[in-house]
Amino acid sequence: MQPHAPITRLAREQRVEQLQKETFDLLVIGGGINGAGVARDAALRGLRVALIEKADFGSGTSSRSSKLIHGGIRYLQQGDFRLVRIACRERDLLRRRLAPHLVRPLAFLFPVYRNDPVGVFALGLGMWLYDLLAIFRNIRRHRMRTASQTLALEPTLRSEGLRGAALYYDCFTDDARLTLETVLGAEEEGALVGNYLELRSFIKEQGRLAGAIVQDQFGGSEFAIRARCVVNATGPWADHVRRLDDASATPCLRLTKGVHVVVPRERIGNAHAVVLRSPQDQRILFVIPWESHAIIGTTDTDFTGSPEEVTADDQDVDYLLTAANWFFPTAKLCTADVVSSYAGLRPLVAPEGGAQDPSAVSREEEILESPSGLITLAGGKLTTYRFVAAEIVSLAAKRLGRAREARRISCKTATTPLPGGRAADPKLTAEEVVARNGSELTLEQVHHLAQRYGSRTMEVVELVRNDAKLKQMIVPGLPEIWAEAAYAARNEMALHPDDILERRTHVALKQPLRASQVTEKLRETLRLFRR
Repeated sequence: MQPHAPITRLAREQRVEQLQKETFDLLVIGGGINGAGVARDAALRGLRVALIEKADFGSGTSSRSSKLIHGGIRYLQQGDFRLVRIACRERDLLRRRLAPHLVRPLAFLFPVYRNDPVGVFALGLGMWLYDLLAIFRNIRRHRMRTASQTLALEPTLRSEGLRGAALYYDCFTDDARLTLETVLGAEEEGALVGNYLELRSFIKEQGRLAGAIVQDQFGGSEFAIRARCVVNATGPWADHVRRLDDASATPCLRLTKGVHVVVPRERIGNAHAVVLRSPQDQRILFVIPWESHAIIGTTDTDFTGSPEEVTADDQDVDYLLTAANWFFPTAKLCTADVVSSYAGLRPLVAPEGGAQDPSAVSREEEILESPSGLITLAGGKLTTYRFVAAEIVSLAAKRLGRAREARRISCKTATTPLPGGRAADPKLTAEEVVARNGSELTLEQVHHLAQRYGSRTMEVVELVRNDAKLKQMIVPGLPEIWAEAAYAARNEMALHPDDILERRTHVALKQPLRASQVTEKLRETLRLFRR
């Protein structure tokens, strides 16, 4: 394992040069959660790997989710028992072993009202099946609650027509950081990774893929990366990449848009993540507690435009606020209460036979191969990314003629924690960190850092030791400090202020106006810590 070194400007230039010099076993296109997972798995198995992303890591769908690591209880209605079973297992691995600092238990309350399509008894049976598919490894077993018990748990919930509820557990995560740590984990195992490197075209020799022509979005130059096998893990852009390989490729994706809005949590007052059925179309939605905010989402509507153009429009916002207001009558949310919103695209596998309700389309993935050898992932979920990556790497190793070696060097991602998930010094409590650091950081600040950086927390604390000014908050009222911006620039490949404001931290989602006011100072931080 290679130590994670600071990514200075010179180091990035050297990395770009190295990408041009070698012939790689595997070139992964796409730095979202699935591409990152493939690169890390392959590097852990001993393959020589390159990973490129045209923007920032996780800047597409992977940072625009509901931020849940879950078994997918709603998929039980679709009969996707295999997906639920795999997702429950993967959730357990992430929570217990791979990223315990990023994947944390969250209590969910699923209320049932008069005339709901699923009654209390049927919901209870579904919950038992959910526990069974998880082999009873859920954080806790579900518990059914009466109407009065439900209101005791969530007093602001609508009482009219309430029949009861199920209390169960899944997990909340920082989706952007889970993606980033997977990228960093791939790099530590020897992969060459680069953001802001855009695929322009493919290189072919005798009809087979032999690499790609890539443009450096910062340096402006175009160069070739040679590779024996290429994986297309670009999510909503997968069909575009497939057409670069074969102009006649038939589209394999059905893109659906998912919109979330962020509102002050005090307006709703929810203590749990609450599962709702939209009063308009009965679609399952969530109201998720997120520090002092609540995330409401998500929509599920077909999208036919360019993935770069996906946005949350007024109709999406109104749909979500209407649902939240129906279930929480005292909230009285309006568009002025929306702190921020974000929209992402689900790259679902297009169903045979054409149209059906977007919410009914299976969330199962599909792995495709083109005649030239391009391996494409269609579909996929945040929760199951590790499992899917293992399948893709095994296939790639077979195509490389290294199936025997791949079997001998088995997948290690189920037992190898992500960089921040490694066990820190068990004697180093938050109180001791504060004591060692004098009065520079408060106990609350250290707890915040630990939940974001895990066993890498002391690396951020060390920056404050060297420069006490870095303990200041990026914007007043939020826990993020300037040491995090410096660390993102120096150690986490942040190249643009938005990389820090939107993904290394979430300042832009919590305080978008104030985030815009610190952009120039962030540019200076990037210049200073990437020299």
